[in-house]
This record gives sequence, structure tokens and C-alpha cells, in this order.
Amino acid sequence: MTSHKLPTDGRAAIVIGAGIAGLAAAALLGREGYAVKVIERLDTIGGRAGDLSVDGFRFDTGPSWYLMPEAFDHFFELCGTRTDKVLDLVDLNPGYRMFPEGSAPIDVPSNRDESLTLFESIEPGAGKTLARYLDSAGETYRLAVDYFLYTTFTSPAAFFAPSVRRNYSKLAEYLTRSLESFVSKRFADTRLRQMLSYPAVFLSSDPAHTPSMYHLMSHTDLVQGVKYPRGGFTAVVQAIADQTVAHGAEILLNTAVTAINTDGNRASGVTVRRGNGDVEKLSADVVVSAADLKFTETRLLPHDKRTYSEEYFAARNPGLGAVLVMLGVKGILPQLEHHNLLFSADWSDDFGAVFHGPVSSRPNHASQSIYISKPSKTDPTTAPKGHENLFILIPTPAATELGHGDAYHLQGAPAVDAIANAAIEQVAAWCGIPDLPERIIVRRTLGPADFKERYHAWAGGAIGPAHTLKQTAFLRGRNASRKVKNLFYAGATTVPGVGVPMCLISAENVIKRLRGDRSPGPLSVRDW
Repeated sequence: MTSHKLPTDGRAAIVIGAGIAGLAAAALLGREGYAVKVIERLDTIGGRAGDLSVDGFRFDTGPSWYLMPEAFDHFFELCGTRTDKVLDLVDLNPGYRMFPEGSAPIDVPSNRDESLTLFESIEPGAGKTLARYLDSAGETYRLAVDYFLYTTFTSPAAFFAPSVRRNYSKLAEYLTRSLESFVSKRFADTRLRQMLSYPAVFLSSDPAHTPSMYHLMSHTDLVQGVKYPRGGFTAVVQAIADQTVAHGAEILLNTAVTAINTDGNRASGVTVRRGNGDVEKLSADVVVSAADLKFTETRLLPHDKRTYSEEYFAARNPGLGAVLVMLGVKGILPQLEHHNLLFSADWSDDFGAVFHGPVSSRPNHASQSIYISKPSKTDPTTAPKGHENLFILIPTPAATELGHGDAYHLQGAPAVDAIANAAIEQVAAWCGIPDLPERIIVRRTLGPADFKERYHAWAGGAIGPAHTLKQTAFLRGRNASRKVKNLFYAGATTVPGVGVPMCLISAENVIKRLRGDRSPGPLSVRDW
């Protein structure tokens, strides 16, 4: 075993994981003046935001909704550039097509005015109600950005800010009433309720157990609008990686971190195993783990250095799992939009099967409310001419025993195959594509075991811990170890939460920790 000192002026950092959060943290650390090494176990960057190319089809294997654009704008500004210089964004309108069980499809707009008109056409009076709902969503979104996302929760100052104090009574309701209840109180039509409640899935949660504070999510899709980065999230990953490299970081692939090393109570670097089997120690002044928090705490640290124990995780909700199905389809599919959502008429069994144990109406242990992306509608580079690219996400329990798919194995597990088959048949029936199964020329799947094997995901979860009340804001945990100085966390498994924008924010919050910045709100670009 050899030891290597990183060549720096004394400020060296190691980032574990080359996913969105790890790359973003490395870029900002480099901008801050650190010499950075990013350590990635796989042979590619992106983490969950991966991609897969098969016979002329290119599939994103992770995130596909580009929401909260200001988070991307702010990150790239901190890096010294602009989003429009590194990404080619396309506005999507409609934002998505909804297929309610037993009802005609509905195109859901990607702007406020058209959304008000749609709601009014479905339920008289719902347009005005939605206007008030979106006003509240926008106000709550602004409070979150200004006080509760870009923060390390090391100071209570945010809770006493005038803007927050004026909204104490509202915030109390938002935290104690579920999103499902909050929406149902205002709208009667099931389809409208589902349009406003489905963002809970983006939060790896059940609307019945998600605080209504997260109605702010409707501001992101119905007001800010839905965009698509040409090249998919592969292009987003590459744009962030370009900033990582531009600010001096080195990315080491095929290199697994096997331990976080300490000198007394301070992080001193990591032990790694190279692809050829060599074991080395890499020294650093700062270690940032963008790996799964449970893996970091219980596999990379000894018992006496752990902030979070096995018992801590046992009492918490790992969020939803998923089976991902990637299809190359011959011919054009005008029945589908870029984004599509299929909702069961009564989706309580869907969430029950995913979060609360077996449900007899869901024998495959999978939801029948599913998501389909057809990026080939917007981006012809994702499929050969005359073909379509489909990505289907079926929520499942976070349960590795469901098995893996065939994207990275010779054969998928029977349970994963069964879930994929049922989803394909459902899409064919609900979306009016009866010959869909016969037109599939490429098919690949991923299951919960793949998320566990590839990303060390807790319980094989697909997104990250659920945003329940007990796992929201400062109750979600902290982005720094209590027992090891200069060990920080970033990514979907820590604060502020799941999703690509939150991962970018988590990277910025590491910088705030290092600076001792206890203020709420984003860093000023002028400070760089």
C-alpha cells in the first residue's frame, strides 16, 4: 500500500462519487482554490444520471425532468459561466400528457395562464382556485429558496427572518397537513388532484405522507415551466463535468473508495482500490462524500466515527424503488408526448404497494401509475430515423430482492421482467398503441438491485430518502459529520433533498460549511 500526497498549496480535497452532486462539489471546490480529486467506482461519470446506448438508441437512465431552472443558472454562474453557454434548452408545452385511467388524455400546459384555463374547463371555479393555489406555491417556493434550501441549518436565523415570521401560521399548516389533504380540500375532480399531487413522486414520497409545504412543486412545472436539455441529462452531466475539469479537478474512474481515513478526529483522506486491484491511500484536507449517506456512514467509517448508525437508518424511509424500462420502438408514436403520466383512477393502491407492503390488486408489487418519457419527440439524436425512444419508470418498493434488470446483466430477474411486461401492456392499452409489444426492437431494464450494486443505494432506492415530515429540512440530517472534522456530505441522500437541482444546491452548501457561512440563501456570485 502506497501513500500519495496531493500536489497543492496545502488545500486538497477528495470527492467520493462522480454523480451530479460530486461533480458539482468538485467544480465549486476547485473554484474555491482546492486541488480536487474525484473518485468514482464505475467507469463513467453521472451516477444515477447515467446513459445507455444500444443499436442507435441513446437512453437517459435516470433524471429526465428539467425543473427549477434557476438552480442550474445559479450553479453555472458560480462557476463563471451561464446556462445558455453550456446547455441548449427547449421549452416543452404541453409540459406533459396525462392518461387518467378510464378517461381521455389531457395535455397539461407548461405555463400559468393555460393551466388556469384547463382547470376551469374541467371543474367550474377551479381556475380561480388554482390561481390562489399557485400564488401560495410561488410564495412558498420563494421562502424555500431564500431560507431553507441553500442553508446548512447551523443557525436559527432563517426561522426568525421577517418574511418567515409573517408566514408562521401558514408554514405550520404546510408542515402538519399532507399534500394529499391540502389538494383535496381545494379540488374535487380526481384528475386535477392528481396533477397537483404527483410531484410527491419526484420527492420519493407518497402524497398522503408528504408535507403540503411541497405544493411549491406546482410552481416549478405549471409556472416556471418544463424544459428539455438537448442531449438529455447526459448533456447536463457533461456540462457540469466540464466545469469540474475547467477548475482543475482530476476525475479518477474505476477507482473504489474502501475507507475514509482519519487523523484523530479529522478526515485525512481515503483508501482506494484501483481497477487493477492496487490499494492506495490518498491524502486530503477535506473529504466530501457524494455517495449514498448510509453507505458512507456504515461502510466507509468505523463505528466510533459514525454520525448515523444502522439503527438510525432502520427507523427511516428510504423512498421509492423503481423498475426502469428502456425501449427502442419501430415507427412513430404520436399518441405520446415528450413527458407522459399514467394515473390509476384510485392510486392509493399504487402508493400502498410501493410504500406500505403487498397489495392484492398489485401482484407484481409495482405501481400502475407510471411515467413515460419519449425524448425522441424533441431530440432526434436519441433514436434512429423513423423510430422512437421510450423510457418507462414504474415505482416499486425499495427492495433489492426484486432483483436486477438486463441492462448490465445477461438476464433480468423474473420479478423485474414481469413488472416490465405488465407496464408495456398497460402503455399499449391505455395509450392506444395496441401493437406496441410487436414494434419493440430494443429493450433493456434496470431494477432495485441495480441501484444497490451500481450506486450503493440504500435498500435499492431509485431516488433517495422520502420527503416525509421527519425527513424534511433540518430533520433530514446534516451535511457534515458530527464526529469527523472536514468530512462533508452532498447529494440526494442528505440536505436539502432529492432531485438534480437539490444535488447542485447540496454542493454549494458544502462550500458554505467550509467558509463558516451560516446565512440562509444562495451564495453571491460576487463572492467568487
